[in-house]
Amino acid sequence: MNLLSPTPDTPQRRERSVDRILQILEFLHRHGEGIRIGALAKALNAPRSSTYTLVNDLTEAGLLETSPEDGRIFFGKRMYLYGLNYIRENSLAKRARLEVDRLAKETGETSEFCMLQNGRYTIMHMRPGNRPFRISSAVGLQIPIPWTASGRLLLAGFSRADIAELIPDEDLMLPDGRVIDINEFIDAIEKAQREGFCLTKGLVDAVTQCLAAPIYGADGKVEATICLVLPVDLSDDQTGQLRDRLMESSRRLSAQ
Repeated sequence: MNLLSPTPDTPQRRERSVDRILQILEFLHRHGEGIRIGALAKALNAPRSSTYTLVNDLTEAGLLETSPEDGRIFFGKRMYLYGLNYIRENSLAKRARLEVDRLAKETGETSEFCMLQNGRYTIMHMRPGNRPFRISSAVGLQIPIPWTASGRLLLAGFSRADIAELIPDEDLMLPDGRVIDINEFIDAIEKAQREGFCLTKGLVDAVTQCLAAPIYGADGKVEATICLVLPVDLSDDQTGQLRDRLMESSRRLSAQ
């Protein structure tokens, strides 16, 4: 199938095909690893025949690849090249990559550039620090918004009703089983908006804290965040110094 050329299908059928393609790509992104076509069709509750056809078409177009060992499908090289185009051509993404790398080098701490994508906190770029332990973090990783300091900034300016509608109940449950109260979460968003930064401790695990600062767009709204993932046992003075340095990065990246 030539994805760029018109086909004789009706508009309604083309629309359904595009929706299914987007579902396949989104599932693979969230799944994070290869999957066999049969399992993919089952996960999407889609007919096997049409799923096989779309996967084959996407593979021919270079958007997907199939493992010769076990038949699992995953993103192809063309998807990687499209991602590189975004990094090269999007001004904020390009500047943020440089700033994240500089921040990690200067502080020795893991630094991240993050945005909202499909209702999830998404790591767009990450540079690990030089500590002997490694914090679990990866580019493209999507995490429930309430689990993060950045999430509390990315929702700044949203109404309480919009926040409650955006966050599903399951995203309020932390990995250790604790449940975040939605009203306390909204209060934390409002506090982060007032203070211009956010610090959370022990949400995803007991040994880390996350310090995040907003990146404002030309409209004055939070467009993205830059953050540091830190050991939880830093002193208040150390955390304060890192916060000040993080805010410098925030100001550099925000629209003037």
